[in-house]
Amino acid sequence: MRSRRRTRNRSILAGVVAATTLGAVAATLGPATAGAVPAVSLPPVNAPFDYQIGGAYTPPAGVKVVSRDVKASPAAGLYNICYVNAFQTQQEGDVGGPQDWDSDLLLSDSGGPIVDPDWDEVILDITTDAKRQRIAAKINGLIDQCASKGFNAVELDNYDTYTRDVVEGRITADHAQSYIRLLSQHGHAKGLAVAQKNTVELAGNHKANGLDFAIAEECGDPRWNECSDYIAAFGNNAIFIEYTSAGLKNACAYGDRVSVVRRDVDVSTPGSGGYVRQTC
Repeated sequence: MRSRRRTRNRSILAGVVAATTLGAVAATLGPATAGAVPAVSLPPVNAPFDYQIGGAYTPPAGVKVVSRDVKASPAAGLYNICYVNAFQTQQEGDVGGPQDWDSDLLLSDSGGPIVDPDWDEVILDITTDAKRQRIAAKINGLIDQCASKGFNAVELDNYDTYTRDVVEGRITADHAQSYIRLLSQHGHAKGLAVAQKNTVELAGNHKANGLDFAIAEECGDPRWNECSDYIAAFGNNAIFIEYTSAGLKNACAYGDRVSVVRRDVDVSTPGSGGYVRQTC
């Protein structure tokens, strides 16, 4: 579980070309691949949103879209997005931790499996087609849970793992895109819309990768100022999540077009000491 994206390898991102402006995505999309599979519905544009991946609770009045962890149940009567950690394991000892994965599917170096130090999660090795297929089969089981519970969409976190300093280039953008296409195809086949989580540098490729809308953390942070890049790629089909007042202020420049919310970095539940939720 995470609440905000990690520090990225800025040298990898330095050469990124801005996303090409695309037309607004239709409210209902077909699948990324051919075949008779269910159409998917995107979240309502500019709808009040709440980010509940740290624990489910009764949504605030007026909220129409909620994101919750795959272990939770959807909120009745709302558009529900299902959070899945798709590119890294859970922490050691948790269900889905590295002990639950074949060792050859964990990205490793001479010191053993490579751990994302921000979250103590081992990075999955998506560097070959055979490994991607095996990893996708397991993650698709979580996507199946999202669908069976009645979620409307899936949020595949850690798409940007390949940019982490600790990865040192072992995983590439091509690896990440080849892998996420396996997951998006499966999600569409289950009738779920599929969100692109962060990873602005690949936003211009979202249609080819089967990614229907964006969930962007900290795009308004003054260090990044990336919100306009998501708008350029996804039109108004985007949700912005901020964790600081400065980030919220910048993201709210688009608050008449897209969903924007500020949460606390732990994505706490109401009544806990750190709970924060603000809107534009």
